[in-house]
Amino acid sequence: MKIRNIQDGDFLRISTNLNTWWGGRDMVDMLPRLFIHHFKDTSFIIEENGETVGFVIGFISPSHQEQAYIHFVGVNPKIRQKNVGRRLYEHFFQAVKDQGCKEVSCVTSPVNTTSINFHKKMGFSMKEGDMSRNGIPIHQNYDGMGQDRVVFEKFLEDGRGERF
Repeated sequence: MKIRNIQDGDFLRISTNLNTWWGGRDMVDMLPRLFIHHFKDTSFIIEENGETVGFVIGFISPSHQEQAYIHFVGVNPKIRQKNVGRRLYEHFFQAVKDQGCKEVSCVTSPVNTTSINFHKKMGFSMKEGDMSRNGIPIHQNYDGMGQDRVVFEKFLEDGRGERF
């Protein structure tokens, strides 16, 4: 499997797979072309035999340049459990760390237990929320009315395994 920076030409390949990879949920509106066009330096795609098997879309915050944000990640369900997501995240962590970032954040829906478990395995902590449901801290209306989220943060480590 090969990881490379995402390119404008990857947009249709990725957007075509979104709803299928998410079990029929309508996800296409969550990833407009602008994310791929403007965040190529910090967004990556992984391919196997010329087929897209995963991607991560992320960026360095223009307002907080020591913070990076992962907006969207996707892995073909046929090859989950083969560390594709882990490889993409680790590649992203190194890329943003090389550019001076010390922290990475992201959000997910409280009902997405697969995402919550993945982020915990990747070393993310859940930030305290407005309420808790089944031990999960929830930020109510985080992305608008009725759009609750779990907010994650991860502090990157230096070469000695210590936080910056």
